Amino acid sequence: MDARRVDLVFDALGDPGRRSLVQQIAARGDATATELAAELPVTRQAVSKQLSALADAGLLRATRSGRETRYEVTPEPLGEAVAWIAEVGGRWDERLSALGRSVVRARGAR
Repeated sequence: MDARRVDLVFDALGDPGRRSLVQQIAARGDATATELAAELPVTRQAVSKQLSALADAGLLRATRSGRETRYEVTPEPLGEAVAWIAEVGGRWDERLSALGRSVVRARGAR
């Protein structure tokens, strides 16, 4: 697991607008900044900037199509972030279980 890439994914998805763009593109299959901006109260340039941040994090693949760039979701970086969450969550589960066992033993010793 590439920790730097996981950091980029979390940074990119930390913005609600970027999360919304990922959801919209995933629902469509692909989209251009112009198509997305037509449905939003922001400029095409603002959407392009957000798409660029998502692409830099590896969450989107950009493909030139004539004068436009089409974006599609790439699931691999998101999968790495999910794996990181599961790994950290597993460690917490182990610690909480150990704490629970300690509490039960302490209560039984009274």
